[in-house]
Amino acid sequence: MRATGDSAAPELRGPLVTVLVTGPSMVPTLRHGDSVLVRTGGRAVRAGDVVIAVFRSRPDLLVVKRAVRPQDGGWWVRGDNDLITDDSRAYGVADVRGRVVARYWPRPGRVRPRSI
Repeated sequence: MRATGDSAAPELRGPLVTVLVTGPSMVPTLRHGDSVLVRTGGRAVRAGDVVIAVFRSRPDLLVVKRAVRPQDGGWWVRGDNDLITDDSRAYGVADVRGRVVARYWPRPGRVRPRSI
C-alpha cells in the first residue's frame, strides 16, 4: 500500500483504523482490494502477526506485512507471497504502526497469526 504525501507515511489516528490493501505481497492471506481493521494500540506485536509498518529506509511507504522477528528496535517483516520481495529483504527493518485484527471487506474474517 503506497502512502500519499511528500516525505512521510500517513499517521494512523485512533485506536482502530481502516486500511485498504493494494498489491499481491500478502496473498493468500490478504488480496488486492481487501479492507482491514487495524488496532494501533493494545497488546504487543508478536512474531506471526499481520502488521502495518513503515520501513526505516522508505519512510514514505506504508505496508501490510507479517512480523517475523524483532530486530534493531523494530521488526523484520515479510509478505506471505514468496514471489514478491518488497519487504525487509529489500528495505531492512520496519517500525510497526499497528496490528491487523480483521478483514471486513469483501470477505469478512479474522486475520490469523501464522507460525514463522
